[in-house]
Amino acid sequence: MIKAMKRYLFLVSLAAFLAACGSTAVDPNEAADKDSEKVEVKTELAKVVQIPTYFEATGSLASDAESNVAPSIGGKIVRVRFDVGSYVKKGEPLVELDAGDAQIRLNQARAQAEQSRQAVKQAEAGVAQAIANLRQTQVRLGVKDGETFDIEDFSQVINVNAQLDLAEKELKRYTQLLESGDVSRSAYDQKKALRDGLRGQLAEARSNAAVAVRAITTAQKAVDVARTQVANAKAAVTTAETQVAQARKTVSDNTIYAPISGYISERNADPGEFISPNQPNAKLATIVRTAVLRLRIDVPEQSIGKVAVGQGVSAQVSAYPDRKFAGTVTRILPSLNPQSRTLTVEAEIDNVGGLLKPGQFATVRITQAKPEPAVMIPAKAVRADGDRNIVFVIKDGVALERQVKTGLLENDMIEIKQGVAENEAVAVTNVDKLGDGVIVSR
Repeated sequence: MIKAMKRYLFLVSLAAFLAACGSTAVDPNEAADKDSEKVEVKTELAKVVQIPTYFEATGSLASDAESNVAPSIGGKIVRVRFDVGSYVKKGEPLVELDAGDAQIRLNQARAQAEQSRQAVKQAEAGVAQAIANLRQTQVRLGVKDGETFDIEDFSQVINVNAQLDLAEKELKRYTQLLESGDVSRSAYDQKKALRDGLRGQLAEARSNAAVAVRAITTAQKAVDVARTQVANAKAAVTTAETQVAQARKTVSDNTIYAPISGYISERNADPGEFISPNQPNAKLATIVRTAVLRLRIDVPEQSIGKVAVGQGVSAQVSAYPDRKFAGTVTRILPSLNPQSRTLTVEAEIDNVGGLLKPGQFATVRITQAKPEPAVMIPAKAVRADGDRNIVFVIKDGVALERQVKTGLLENDMIEIKQGVAENEAVAVTNVDKLGDGVIVSR
């Protein structure tokens, strides 16, 4: 029985072998069907290029500058020139207060200043008159500015002194002649009377000279007093002009201007309200400048050695996933956050078109200084398959599926960190029609 079973199995195996040998002849129709199943593709070679390296971090956007607008004086609001979302320029009027009282005080200060200026003119005229009087007195005595007048130099005193000297000599001679009997007593008495009269004239001349000296002193004092009045009048003008400037500033302060250019993010002012800088919350508006935004980046502790001022950054936000916003690192804080163990780094980003808003979250790539070689292929060669990225390498007319790890995307090229080697040909067309082992034509 066992021998019969073995013989049966041998005959079955032999029949199967002969059947297989007989089927080796190729059917022409079957070959044509296989050719029609080939997928036509275009390929490109993977190449190694130097690309910038980077590391990723997270950050948030903030305005470059923010200013709270508050009044410097109290008053009633009569006009508000802005609203939330408005764009204002630096120096543009935002709020107007009732300036009626301030304008009255300004007009009063201006009038007082004009009166003070007229007083200066009057005082200066007084100085001119006092100087003229002084000059007349000096001319009368023949004295110039700065000279000291001696009474004995007075012309009348000099003249009388000369006559007195002559009379003294004449009297002395007549005294001798009287003693010798050469002249009469009456002739002697005449000479003596002449001498005594000249002595009286000399005293009178000296008295007149003293009066002239006092006149010069009085005229000089009058000049000094007039000049003091001018100085006082000019001081009054200065005080009045200061009051005018203060009143003008008060009038100006009734209009509140934008301290910076930017957008209004908050409004707390309405016509009819009374505001005061002494109120607990005197803020009228908040202006944020967004032409340039600050990107505050949280750099992990292990990466702080990779960041420096001047490095380029690239930011992406969820609102614009297909756009990248370039910036530059401008500031690095000196210490780490002790809770998160991160270092805050600030970069500035030009907000072209105003697309970005303060408060947005961003994913940031910080470019490193030294580029590194990387395998690059066209981005269209990569096909997403669930949570995998696959590429089809074409070898000997057959598509070979490769799971790859991607990296940096530069324009239409993408970095392949793992899965494709340099100079391998990858399919760039009909990728969605390929599978592992599919025959292709190029």
